[in-house]
Amino acid sequence: MDIGVIYDPACPWCFIGKRRLEKALALRGMVPASAAERARPPGRRRDPDRRPVEIRWLPFLLNPELPPEGIDRTAYLIKKFGSEQRVRRVFGAIGEAGLSVEINFAFDRIARTPNTVDAHRMVRFAATRDLAPVAVEALFTAYFLKGQDIGDPAVLMRIGTDLGLPYEELHAYLESDVDVAGIYEQNAAAHRLGINGVPSYLFNGHMVISGAQEPKILARVLDVAGIEDPAPTLATA
Repeated sequence: MDIGVIYDPACPWCFIGKRRLEKALALRGMVPASAAERARPPGRRRDPDRRPVEIRWLPFLLNPELPPEGIDRTAYLIKKFGSEQRVRRVFGAIGEAGLSVEINFAFDRIARTPNTVDAHRMVRFAATRDLAPVAVEALFTAYFLKGQDIGDPAVLMRIGTDLGLPYEELHAYLESDVDVAGIYEQNAAAHRLGINGVPSYLFNGHMVISGAQEPKILARVLDVAGIEDPAPTLATA
């Protein structure tokens, strides 16, 4: 099973969606594939108690127009939702949904809405070390639980080096333009699939479902995705 998770690290529903996907995988006895499992020669027997799943983290930009330094979060939310009262209502509901999957959002700690291009790039860099899943988790934790600005290169450097990424290589990478165009292209590719919100999931390259669906729903989609034939229009996404 191959699952592409289309996400933005500044999206609270994506954090919830990550947790719900993990619960769905557990319901079906599935676990993210390790590097060793991916490198196993064809035909070699695997542990019958493990059903490894390849999870790819695919970038989506909720706010592609933001300046590199991001913007004040309060001003952004009021402009988006119209009033502080509506903002409190919306994020109160998100907070309740988060508690259902053991996420205690600390929205009051967040001062800025970040441009997430570099955060996505850090995950790409981490993927070369087989650390993309922990990088995604670290970004969510830094932003939503600690209120850190994940659009700030210095913050990304701290997160990356805490994960064991080589300081000099990561610094040179983030200072460059490497993969910037690729992030925007993958964002455009998601829109071409008709995806206008996240999280969204691409199962085995041929089935797309959007929204932070409940674990039982995602588990049923896992079942169907495993037996359906790929649709050519999505297989090349």
